[in-house]
Amino acid sequence: MMLVIETQVYENYAWGEDGSLGTGADAYWKAKGGSTYKVLGVPLNIDYESVVAAAAVEQDNDAFREHVISWSLEGDDYLSWFEQAQLERDGRVTYCEPVIEYAKICQ
Repeated sequence: MMLVIETQVYENYAWGEDGSLGTGADAYWKAKGGSTYKVLGVPLNIDYESVVAAAAVEQDNDAFREHVISWSLEGDDYLSWFEQAQLERDGRVTYCEPVIEYAKICQ
């Protein structure tokens, strides 16, 4: 069983003329895609929200934010849309999504 975590990334585009980064009310956050993380070896009937939190994929600072937008349980053969597109186009997956081992984060 695999837990798949989808994120949304935002970048702060509020650069001042002096090269400083606008923060707080002066920040300008622009959505810039996201990531798919695969947590492998997840057992059944556990608190999946705690696994998502333990995966620690979220970031939040003045220049960059990444937040979890969804998660789902998938079979071990799951491929993201990005991996599927590579397989269809090239016949192989060259660039895999990031993988996290459940045993390493939930001990």
